[in-house]
Amino acid sequence: MVRNIVVLGGNSHPALVDSVCGILGVPQCQRILGSFSVGESRCEIKDSVRGKDVYIIQSGGGKVNDHFIDLCIMISACKTGSAKRVTAVMPLFPYSRQPDLPYNKAGAPLSKQPSSLTNGSYTFESVPATPAPGIPKSAGLSNGIDGLSKKLGKASIAEEVNGNSTPAVIPGSDSYFKRPDLPAVPQTPAATFTTHDYEKKPLKNFIPKPGYKQWVAQAGTLVADLLTCSGADHIITLDLHDPQYQGFFDVPVDNLYGRPMLKRYIQQTIPNFKDAVVVSPDAGGAKRASAIADSLKMDFALIHKERRPTKITDRQNATMMLVGDVANRVCVLVDDLADTSNTITRAAKLLKKEGATMVYALITHGVLSGDAIQRINQSAIDKLVVTNSVPQDEHKRMCPKLEVLDIGPAFAEAIRRVHHGESISVLFQYD
Repeated sequence: MVRNIVVLGGNSHPALVDSVCGILGVPQCQRILGSFSVGESRCEIKDSVRGKDVYIIQSGGGKVNDHFIDLCIMISACKTGSAKRVTAVMPLFPYSRQPDLPYNKAGAPLSKQPSSLTNGSYTFESVPATPAPGIPKSAGLSNGIDGLSKKLGKASIAEEVNGNSTPAVIPGSDSYFKRPDLPAVPQTPAATFTTHDYEKKPLKNFIPKPGYKQWVAQAGTLVADLLTCSGADHIITLDLHDPQYQGFFDVPVDNLYGRPMLKRYIQQTIPNFKDAVVVSPDAGGAKRASAIADSLKMDFALIHKERRPTKITDRQNATMMLVGDVANRVCVLVDDLADTSNTITRAAKLLKKEGATMVYALITHGVLSGDAIQRINQSAIDKLVVTNSVPQDEHKRMCPKLEVLDIGPAFAEAIRRVHHGESISVLFQYD
């Protein structure tokens, strides 16, 4: 039994909270956590946390925004109750895998572009410059017309008008509006630009070229700052989509690995696993999958996903190419997260097409949102293995291919080691 410790559970994953408390031998902290009729969260800590080491377990699945606000309020309530240290235990960290481009269709972070811009005219030099006072974004925008016309207006070109050689007047320049033979045109003040100019509407016919990154909110630093400002002294999570995400925090972050559980499953469940092939469904997970393949002395294969614009469909299609030999062999797809399951189901289809006899899919976080369960049931995946970083009871009833690994012991041991000041990295040195 661990002393002077408080384990507080949120509403996102009660089963995991019970598992961790049972392994640690501590009762769950009594609290009232709900919402008012208006939708605002309500939190009341029933037990004393004064001078205690508090661990709040709240995952990122389900109603992500509600659970995250509940977590921040629970952290603040514990700090207000004079807790010695508050650690947020988040098996699935929310807002850690948002794409650079906005989604235009399910399962692929693509942005649809008009056909007139996919004719190969794009170059990196054609990207509009960073907006700043006095620097036009591009020649076609309202704030760039005056600067362009002033430069063009200085040039004089001789042209014949009624037999007389007169300097040419560039349309749109200052001298163009001062010609006596033209009707008076009301003058408009010169366009100015500021980074917070919300009153001016962009031109209707302005469409960004392919490769121009639209303004997309990256919520990583915001989530980190909210947790820190709420009073979190420490973060424990599992298999961050990008390990560099830890750099957003000013407090310690322990990123646990799901690799030992996946390796143990491969060794104990897959017959003749040495002859199987570990496959990464995309280039982003190649490092994770190759680490498992190297430690188990298994072969490794990679699926390369290529996106190229096509004139027929007028959008970017993803083509998948297998690098490696999987014919007449068992394949083990390894990835960190399955949300819509579009990537792993397409990868499994390609592997079966290339001659794979059986396809296992080992996923750390099985979010399985939308129609992911139906897609998996109809896919070429023979067995889908996920951890219970998010609740899987409903998914397991709907998907006979699903098998769930318990991460409760890993988080219980991590909490015990953090509480006693022991090393966590020892857990993964001999995984």
